[in-house]
Amino acid sequence: MLELKNVSKKFDDNEVLKNINLDIENGEIIALLGPSGCGKTTLLNMILGLTEVTEGEIYYNGKPVHNVPMKKRGFNIVFQDYCLFPHLNARENILYGLKNTQKNTDTKEITDLIELLDLRPHLDKKIHELSGGQKQRVSIARTIVMEPKVLLMDEPLSALDGMIKERIKDMIIKVAKSLSLTTIIVTHDPEEALTMADKIVVIEEGRIAQYDSPDMIIKQPANHFVKKFILNQLEIKRHNIYALFGEQHGA
Repeated sequence: MLELKNVSKKFDDNEVLKNINLDIENGEIIALLGPSGCGKTTLLNMILGLTEVTEGEIYYNGKPVHNVPMKKRGFNIVFQDYCLFPHLNARENILYGLKNTQKNTDTKEITDLIELLDLRPHLDKKIHELSGGQKQRVSIARTIVMEPKVLLMDEPLSALDGMIKERIKDMIIKVAKSLSLTTIIVTHDPEEALTMADKIVVIEEGRIAQYDSPDMIIKQPANHFVKKFILNQLEIKRHNIYALFGEQHGA
């Protein structure tokens, strides 16, 4: 279990996160949802160890990790912009993190992961030869081969569109569930959160507005902010889809 107890973060006099309390069960997919600037990426970075906690404590399976260096926490992240090495092919990118370890790079687990992410046909391609969806799958595979205790993802679908986005979404869920991998996803998109996560953390100006299942978020929003944010964002998305199809039809 991952536990955050009264976690706060200040940058100088600016309190970005205030009194965050969360209990995340092993194997759960959690979405950190909220508008830009609400503190969700800062929260992700504190769990990862990239950003220090100002106040409060973070525990993993009962042991404090908030003062443990990032490299020793055993957590890992998939970045929004992939962060792949352009001079290496897809296979070399996936296995890069294992170079300085004693782990075998030719295991059934790695083969199964490559198959699960449908990457076998693309292993010998250089990064510039891959589509956005393929790059994201390589990035996910590279992270998971390191066997993280917790998988963190920062807006993993933001650069993708349409059916590719839906396919990557389904693959993330399938990989996380098949490996029983605790997964925390930052997103500003309620639809992504509602369709991917077991539970959603809705953040409003640095505080948790609601932490609940997607079903309860929809049926019983905790306050006006949650209701307005969810409904407004879904309405904007529907409007953009209708506009796109209208323009295509008109063309």
